[in-house]
Amino acid sequence: MSITTVAEPRSYAEASSHDCWIKAMQVELKALQQNHTWILTPLPPHKKAIGCRWVYKVKHNADGTIERYKARLVAKGYTQQEGLDYLDTFSPVAKLTTVRMLLALAALRKWHLRQLDVNNAFLHGDLNEEVYMKPPPGLIMDNPNLVCHLQRSLYGLKQASRQWFTRLSSFLLSQGFCQSSADHSLFLYSHIDNTVTAILVYVDDIILAGDNLEYITHVTKLLDQTFSIKDLGLLKFFLGLEVARTSHGIHLCQRKYVLDIISDSGMLSSQPASTPMEYSTRLSASMGTPLSETSASSY
Repeated sequence: MSITTVAEPRSYAEASSHDCWIKAMQVELKALQQNHTWILTPLPPHKKAIGCRWVYKVKHNADGTIERYKARLVAKGYTQQEGLDYLDTFSPVAKLTTVRMLLALAALRKWHLRQLDVNNAFLHGDLNEEVYMKPPPGLIMDNPNLVCHLQRSLYGLKQASRQWFTRLSSFLLSQGFCQSSADHSLFLYSHIDNTVTAILVYVDDIILAGDNLEYITHVTKLLDQTFSIKDLGLLKFFLGLEVARTSHGIHLCQRKYVLDIISDSGMLSSQPASTPMEYSTRLSASMGTPLSETSASSY
């Protein structure tokens, strides 16, 4: 009930009437400016500025209470022109099979499981192309005729996820991790004492697993110094999975994921049923039209 009662704004006009969302947008703009995401400049005659929009999300704790209000500025990457505004776009993400395998190993070998979230992950990716963007709503400007010349990859850009993953993977490889050939989003580090530390990446969500807690803490500090991360502590949510660990193993639940699907389909007020068939329907051997011998033989 807590997850479904809080409405998320669908436009800047709707969000700007609430203090919590105004504060969230100010935090996002401050982070963008601190990372030198853009330079305000006149638009060159031969260039076209792409648009942008705000996306709003309410983050919840495991018990359903509100953790924070999150506003993210997203570029309208669908207006980019291939070969001019971007080239390569592919970026690997963790496979669900790999997630299950890692959790199964963690339960079997009693590994530590921690979760990290990278603050404004895409802003750490270097942007090689020349891209201009219209100023976002809410940005205070002295000259309204200026546009944003992007210096960093921004959420929504076609190449954003690729640039971020390239930066992160290069850093992990420089620290001695090996990239798995079965899943390129999985990085492994083998210690001298035959212990293993694993890092699984899904865009800006990271799982740290292993039996060497000291090294896990060391890697967390390195990542924080390089990218500015949020240590979420023990693994609780990942890719729609709610993770609960007990002395008997690890329990997975997709309750929130299911609620989101039901909400998107507009069926939150529907009554649950054990079967999709109507209860009042009665079937008997004499009902219906018998199949012909030709139809029956085809089965």
